[in-house]
Amino acid sequence: MKATLKFLPIIILGGLIASCATDERELEVKKNQLAELKTQANEIAESIRTLEAEIAELDPDFARSGQKSILISTTNAKKDRFVHYVEVTGSVVSKKNVSISSESAGVILEIPAVEGMRVSKGTVLAKIDPEAIQRNIDELTISLDLAKTLFEKQERLWRQEIGTEIQYLEAKNRKESLERSLATLRTQLQKTVVKAPFDGTIESINVRLGELVQPGSAMFQFVGENDLFIEADVSEAYVGVLTKGDSVEVYFPSIEQDLKTKVSAIGSIINPNNRTFKAEVFLPSISEVKPNMLAVLKIKDYENSSSVIVPNYLILSDNRGDYIFTVEENIARKKYVKRGKTFNNETEILEGLVGDEILVDKGFREVGDNFNVNISKL
Repeated sequence: MKATLKFLPIIILGGLIASCATDERELEVKKNQLAELKTQANEIAESIRTLEAEIAELDPDFARSGQKSILISTTNAKKDRFVHYVEVTGSVVSKKNVSISSESAGVILEIPAVEGMRVSKGTVLAKIDPEAIQRNIDELTISLDLAKTLFEKQERLWRQEIGTEIQYLEAKNRKESLERSLATLRTQLQKTVVKAPFDGTIESINVRLGELVQPGSAMFQFVGENDLFIEADVSEAYVGVLTKGDSVEVYFPSIEQDLKTKVSAIGSIINPNNRTFKAEVFLPSISEVKPNMLAVLKIKDYENSSSVIVPNYLILSDNRGDYIFTVEENIARKKYVKRGKTFNNETEILEGLVGDEILVDKGFREVGDNFNVNISKL
C-alpha cells in the first residue's frame, strides 16, 4: 500500500505535461485556421469591391443604392439684376489749391497766419514793411500838389487866352502823370498786406518773420474749401468703359459717409508709369469733407437686368472647368457652368443654369455627382 502511494505523484505530473502539449497544438491549429479565413475574407472583400465598381459603371442606380445619404443644406439660384462695380481709391482735391506769392518787395513784419488754420476771404495772412513805398507816396504827393497848382494857374491863363496851348497841355500832362503814379504806389501799398483770396485752409507757410521777400516769392500754400472734386487714377483697361456722366458711389472711410454722384471729367492721356488715366468725380458741398481726404469710388462698369446669380463660394473647378452641385429628387447633380463677373460675393452665371435650380450649400464639398443627399430641415 505504501509503494502505490509513492508512484502516484509521478503519474499525475506526467498527465499534466501531456495535457499542456495537447492544448498548445490545438491553439496553433486554431491560429492557422483564423489566418486562412482572414486571407479568404480579404480576397472576397476585394472581389466584392471590384464587382461593385464594374456594375456601378454600367448601372448608376446600383451605385446610388449602395451609398449612404449625405446631410446637406440648400440654397436657391436666383434670376435678378446683376451690377458690377470697379473700386478705385481717390482723394479730394480743390480747384482752388494755390500758391500765394508776394506782389511787393520788403521785409516781413507780421505773420498772423498759422499752418492748418481755416480762414475767411480777406483775412490778413502777413504784412510787409511798407516804408519805402510810403516814402515814395509822400514825395509824389508833394510833387502832385505843385503840379496841380501849376495846372490850375495855366488853365486860368489859357481861358483868358494868355500863354500857349503847349504850356497848358504840358501842365495838364504833368499833373495826370503824377496822379497815375500815385495811384500805382497806393495799390502797391495795399499789396504789402497779404490777404486770403477766398475761404480756405493754410497748408504751409514758406516765409519767416524778418525775411526779405521780392515780388513773385512764394509765401503760402493755400487750399480753398469750395469747388472740391475727387480725383482718381483708373486702369487703362477701362478706357471706353468709363465715360463722363457715369454713376459713382463714393465712400469716405475717415468719416464713414456715403454719397452718390457722377463722373465729371475723363483724362485723355495714359500715364506711362502706372498705365492709368485721370477721372474726376463731382463732389457736392459737404462740410465734413476736406481737401486730401481719402475716398473709395465704386464705378459701375457692367449691368444685366436679368442674370442668373449664385454665391461665388459654391463654384468648384476641375480639369474640365467650373461646376456647381444642384439637387434633383434628393440626388446631387454636377452641373458645369460658364461664369461671368463677380462682385460682392456673388457671381453671374452665363451658361449652365436657368435660375430656378436648388443648389447644395452646406456639405457641397462632401458630395459628388449622383450622390444621395438628405436635406436638413433646420
